[in-house]
Amino acid sequence: MRRCPLCTSEETAPFYQDRKRCIYRCKRCMLLFADANSHLPPSAEVKRYRSANSKDKPLQQFLSSLITQCEQQVQGPLLGLNFGRLLNPQAIDAIKARGHQLNQYDPHFAPDHTLLRLEYDFICCYRVFEHFRFPGKEWQLLCSLLKPGGWMAISTQLLTELQGFPKWHHKNNLTHVSFYQQATFQYLASQAEFRLLFASKDLILVQKPTGSGITRDPSSLI
Repeated sequence: MRRCPLCTSEETAPFYQDRKRCIYRCKRCMLLFADANSHLPPSAEVKRYRSANSKDKPLQQFLSSLITQCEQQVQGPLLGLNFGRLLNPQAIDAIKARGHQLNQYDPHFAPDHTLLRLEYDFICCYRVFEHFRFPGKEWQLLCSLLKPGGWMAISTQLLTELQGFPKWHHKNNLTHVSFYQQATFQYLASQAEFRLLFASKDLILVQKPTGSGITRDPSSLI
C-alpha cells in the first residue's frame, strides 16, 4: 500500500507494472503515480530538464496567451510567476515591453525562494505538473501564491482512458512521475473551492476566488 502523494489517501492500489517501475492509482483523487523507489537520481533528472528548458518556444506562446487573458480582466501591470521552467531573456524582455513583470522559479536552475513569498496575478505551470514527486505539496504552495481572482494555467497531458495507459507514450519518460485525469483536477478545484476550466485537451485553468482563505504557509516552501 502506498499513500497518495497528492491527497494523502491510503486508498491506493497497483495499477500498472513494467520492467522499470510500478504505477499506483489513487481511488480518491484519481491520480496515477510512480513508486518512489523508481524515481531517477537527481543528476539524471537535471540532465533531462536542462534539455527541456532549451525548447521554450511553446512556453512563450503559452505565456503570451495567458497574459492576454489576464489583461482582459485586470487593468494595469501584472505580476506573474513562471514556475518550473525558464524563459530566455529575450522573451522576458518582450513581457516587460507589455508593461508586466514575470518572475521565474525553478528548483534546479533558479531556486530563488524569496519569489515564493510574493503573491501573483497569474502563475504559469507549463509541462511541470507531471514531474512533481509531491504534487500535494506543490499544489498547496501554488494556490497560496495566487492573489484572489488570480489565474493558474497548467499544461500537462491528461489521461483520458485508464485502459489506454499501457500504450500512452507520456508515461515512458521516467521524469514523469505523476499522471492526472480530469477527475483529479476536479477533486483539487473542489477542495480549494477554485473555479476550474478545461480550456483544451492539455490546458487546465483554475481561478482563485475573491475572499479565498488560502494563504501562504512558510513551511510549504520547496
